[in-house]
Amino acid sequence: MELKRRNRISAEFSMASMTDIIFLLLIFFMITSSAISQSAIDVKLPQADNQNPNVTDPLTVSITKDGKYFIDDKEVPREQVEAYLQNQLQGQQVPSFTIRADENALHKDVVYLMSIAENHKYNIAIATVTEQ
Repeated sequence: MELKRRNRISAEFSMASMTDIIFLLLIFFMITSSAISQSAIDVKLPQADNQNPNVTDPLTVSITKDGKYFIDDKEVPREQVEAYLQNQLQGQQVPSFTIRADENALHKDVVYLMSIAENHKYNIAIATVTEQ
């Protein structure tokens, strides 16, 4: 008489648990990386209809409503902004920076940065938030 075993050991490996772990890690890193990229300088950006999410500039110039300039979270006096930008953008193939101006900042402060960009042929982007 031939006896059959009821429990057979499966040689298959289930990838479901490994996929769950990778998915959770992916979500974790996406959330933490978006939180890190925010600037510590508190400016209220103006609103715009059009957004270009493909533009990413490493250098950011922020202007507060009281006229203070910050380059990558470091306060720089107005007289030294041009020299600081030249030093930071020196040697880049496509020198560019983003202007993050408070919506209540003076127009002349933004124009000052735009004239620096024009004089040195820098590419600029102006940061805005989407309308809600």
